[in-house]
Amino acid sequence: MTKLFALYLLCFVPQISWAGSSSDDLARKLTELENIVLTLKSENVQILKKNVEIKDTYESSQKVRRLTDLENVVHKLESDNARILKENVEIKDAYASSQKSRRLNDDLAGAMDHMWLLICGSMVMLMQAGFAMVESGTCRVKNVSNILLKNLVDVCIGTVCWYSFGYMLAYGFNSDETKSVFAGEYNYFGHEFLEADDNGNQVPTNHPRDWFFQWAFCATAATIVSGGVAERVKMPGYFIFTVCMTTFIYPIVVAWMWSTNGWLTPGTDKHLNEVGFNDFAGSGIVHMTGGVAALVGAIALGPRKGRFDGSMSPDEFNAHNLPLVVLGTFILWFGWYGFNCGSTLGLSSTSAGQMAAVVAMNTTIAASLGGLTVLVLRLIIYRKYDVGGMCNGILAGLVSITAGCGNVESGSALLIGIIGGIIFQLTSMLLKMVKVDDPIDAFAVHGAAGAWGVLAACIFDWGKGFDKYNGFQGGFGNAADANGNTDGLWKSGFAAAVVEILMIIAWVGGLSAIIFVPLRLLGLLRAPDDMQEIGMDEAKHSPSKAYYTDALKLNMASKPVEMDAI
Repeated sequence: MTKLFALYLLCFVPQISWAGSSSDDLARKLTELENIVLTLKSENVQILKKNVEIKDTYESSQKVRRLTDLENVVHKLESDNARILKENVEIKDAYASSQKSRRLNDDLAGAMDHMWLLICGSMVMLMQAGFAMVESGTCRVKNVSNILLKNLVDVCIGTVCWYSFGYMLAYGFNSDETKSVFAGEYNYFGHEFLEADDNGNQVPTNHPRDWFFQWAFCATAATIVSGGVAERVKMPGYFIFTVCMTTFIYPIVVAWMWSTNGWLTPGTDKHLNEVGFNDFAGSGIVHMTGGVAALVGAIALGPRKGRFDGSMSPDEFNAHNLPLVVLGTFILWFGWYGFNCGSTLGLSSTSAGQMAAVVAMNTTIAASLGGLTVLVLRLIIYRKYDVGGMCNGILAGLVSITAGCGNVESGSALLIGIIGGIIFQLTSMLLKMVKVDDPIDAFAVHGAAGAWGVLAACIFDWGKGFDKYNGFQGGFGNAADANGNTDGLWKSGFAAAVVEILMIIAWVGGLSAIIFVPLRLLGLLRAPDDMQEIGMDEAKHSPSKAYYTDALKLNMASKPVEMDAI
């Protein structure tokens, strides 16, 4: 190899450098070249060796770098893992805290709803005192004790009947079933009002709260009837009707309309239509039910002795105690805020509070305009101020707004109250023309104004024009069908309102007639004329007088100076 390389140099190195050279010079130069080649070869070996070393060093450095990178990755992963674990602990602590807060909020919301319904239910119960004052003050003094007893018995009998079967028929539906749309079948006699836990302890449910609030409404419906049959009804017959009223007549109406399973409530399966009726606090369900029953009772009983036959002056049937009537009216007006505002069924959210405020405002406006309307109408008709008429006008305005108090604006409430007062006055005059004796205008106030209230809740509904319909949604949204459509539903809502009115007339009026007429024929309903003449208090009650008027007159006669001073 060396010789070949030397020969290469000899052949290709410029000839000038070799010219004139002897063989010794050539040999010497060949040797030098061989030495150069050996040196180059040695250097080449060194270079190759260094290349190997460099390669080994590079590979080693690459391994170190990769190892370092891996170590960095591991450290980063460990750091991320520690951070994630820390965040998990923080999230867990935050979740536990939020759960505790949510449980506290849920408890507070539940407490607020319970407190609201208990307070409002108590206010509605106080309305019984208002009814007693209005009815006893409107009627004649000789029947006051009888009227007060009827009002007391209404509440007590109504309590027993509502507890036994009334609440069951109205609300005793299985939440997992929707096939029964006529009446409920659970929760009789407080059954399942409490639930047992794993240790056998009794745990309360929401049933006692709902039972109490709805019981107050049931008692109201029953007491309305008392006014229509006042001053000539026998106690046994009246008590029998009260049992029927609070056990199944009123509860069935509630089941159809206020329970989630009723056929008049919104729905598509076995319901009237997708919108259903709208009776927020009971213009129809409570007041019209009581008013229709009162009208049937008044017709079945016939008028009081001397009321329309000319044997007695009409002035003899005037209210004997207007202060009681006015006091009772204010008590009823106050209780009506529990009646209407309480029908929000809770006060645990801002929206519920806002709705209650709207309801209170509308209730106040309608009551005021109803009273003023009747006051003006009777001033025009009789040329005199009528305090008792104004009181009934206030009540008619309250009844009229009860259905729509949560889905009409304040201007509409004003108009509803005015029309309610007009309807009351016209109905009162009509009943007297046809000689139906309704001593305290129970039907005119509760029946006629109640029907108007149901219609008014649709006519003045918050929904846009006569297309959109809010109904029970109030001002917080439009009612929708099964497909979420909100257009064209006003007609469905109005149809449901008309059906509600017709069904109350048919159901309540029909059953009331079935009960009242046989009682009348059996002699268990109407008091004889001689008993009416001396007064129910004198004939059936002890003490025989609600007021000791003779003693009062004697006391007044003995102090003429004081009377003159007064």
